[in-house]
Amino acid sequence: LDHAQQYDGHGALSAGASSRLLWDYSEPQRSEILDLLFKPKYGASLQMLKVEIGGDTQSTDGAEASHMHSNDDLDCDRGYEFWLLREAKK
Repeated sequence: LDHAQQYDGHGALSAGASSRLLWDYSEPQRSEILDLLFKPKYGASLQMLKVEIGGDTQSTDGAEASHMHSNDDLDCDRGYEFWLLREAKK
């Protein structure tokens, strides 16, 4: 068996409401931090981001809003994790 692994890049995990702190920073500090994390060839240059999907409850270190409350209620603009995902893609 070939156990070689392919390197796909490096990334980070956002969990336990730690990324909620980024939301609270004012500009331009927030953008500077996000650039240091995600901007290509600058700072950490993170290529992957794993986030916690909220469920409206205090599951870890803060309550993250659920993206769906019923079959016809999809709203990916709730909460800070989806905001962070959009910021990371910029």
